[in-house]
Amino acid sequence: MREPTELTIAEAGAALRGGTLTAEALTRAHLDLIGRRNEALNAFTEVTADRALAAARQADADLSAGRDRGPMQGIPFAIKDLIDLDGATVACGSRGRAGRKATSTAPAVQRLLDAGAVPLGMVATYEYALVGPSSDGPYPAARNPWSAEHITGGSSSGSASAVAGGLVRVALGTDTGGSVRSPAAYCGIVGLKPTKGTVPTEGVFPLSPTLDHVGPLARSVPDAAAIFAALTGAATPRLDRGLGGLRIAYARGWAMSEEAAPGLLELTDDSVAVLSMEGARTRIADLPDIALAEAAGAILIHAEALESHPELAGRGDGYGRMAFQSLIAGAALTGEDVARAHRVAVRLRAGLDAVLEAHDAIVTPTTLTPAPPLSAFAGGRAAWTPMRTLPFNVSGHPALTVPMGFIGGLPVGLQIVGRHGDEATILRIGAAFEAATDHGALRPPCPAGAATPHRGASRPDAGGRMQDGETGSQPGR
Repeated sequence: MREPTELTIAEAGAALRGGTLTAEALTRAHLDLIGRRNEALNAFTEVTADRALAAARQADADLSAGRDRGPMQGIPFAIKDLIDLDGATVACGSRGRAGRKATSTAPAVQRLLDAGAVPLGMVATYEYALVGPSSDGPYPAARNPWSAEHITGGSSSGSASAVAGGLVRVALGTDTGGSVRSPAAYCGIVGLKPTKGTVPTEGVFPLSPTLDHVGPLARSVPDAAAIFAALTGAATPRLDRGLGGLRIAYARGWAMSEEAAPGLLELTDDSVAVLSMEGARTRIADLPDIALAEAAGAILIHAEALESHPELAGRGDGYGRMAFQSLIAGAALTGEDVARAHRVAVRLRAGLDAVLEAHDAIVTPTTLTPAPPLSAFAGGRAAWTPMRTLPFNVSGHPALTVPMGFIGGLPVGLQIVGRHGDEATILRIGAAFEAATDHGALRPPCPAGAATPHRGASRPDAGGRMQDGETGSQPGR
């Protein structure tokens, strides 16, 4: 039997119910791994070991008594340091809130607790989910397990680092313009932004209420589907139905950009070819103007973020330099700017809905490059990281990212977008793609700075082939 921390949620669940593993043993294995690896990754900002062990014992007792709460029962998870867990330190990545203890639990977290899941603790975020990585916060920046010299992505940086680094199978993140999907893509894991409003955002420090979403980051599509089901109370979507008969629109124009890394378009073309070979009917389709959609999203983020910080009043006390500069930019916007952005959002949603009337899903790259190097942000320089995520926050459509290969030895992701409320279809497509490729099976050879590689790890070379063996500001959104 593999190490408990290497089991999928389904495998761990079968072992828990079959009596060959206990939730307490599974939790202790994760806590031991965190103790050995977190110093290299800086993923966890607080480990709630006593609470986790108590929850694990309760999960074991419930299973012994015949009280089965579903697939997440006894499964450890992590929580972004922006989402409240009663009694935990929730600092939002800001020195102005350092040591702040939450006095209630966010509904999204409570749903997982009610499902019997085990909270391991809090994981890092960019300050207030704004920009980063920064050097003036209460915690060191989370590290990308694939390369300590590259950013993890934000703002769900700790969530991605913890999952990709093997510390936990699933973690909660938030996504206002890509903050679940971009770090998932940069770290070679799965990230799901559900339909707007599907998962409650109460108890989450707001960035832009119009665009804010809560969603999971996971090691695999089935793992993401299991935690999504617990978050929504729905049945776990069926992922084994194949792609026969599905119609997929390929937004190839969104991958054809001067900002795209060499090889990105070819990787995306190859990924769409895989979907075709798996039975989907694919065709190139035009989407609405992405520059206009991104501009509208940026206006909404800056305007609404400033409203969430009334104490700012032009002063940077308690804020890091990068966060303060991002917030104060909202002061230049007018009410008409915001109204125009909302009008663009309405047209964008209608345009995407029109494409999805004729197709079951849309695919694009998640980002146009792999994780940029930290050197690009040296000295507080602002460096744009091109993504294809923000429009779907503006429109509210569900979007999933899955690993689709490597550029220069670093992972990139394929984004799958569905109709409102149809997470089941994009998860089904993601699962079929994951099963038909080996991209998601590859793990970093070791966490950044760790002494030994993951057991059985493989890594791609600079051309994306598998070998045996062993930030200024990036928008958090």
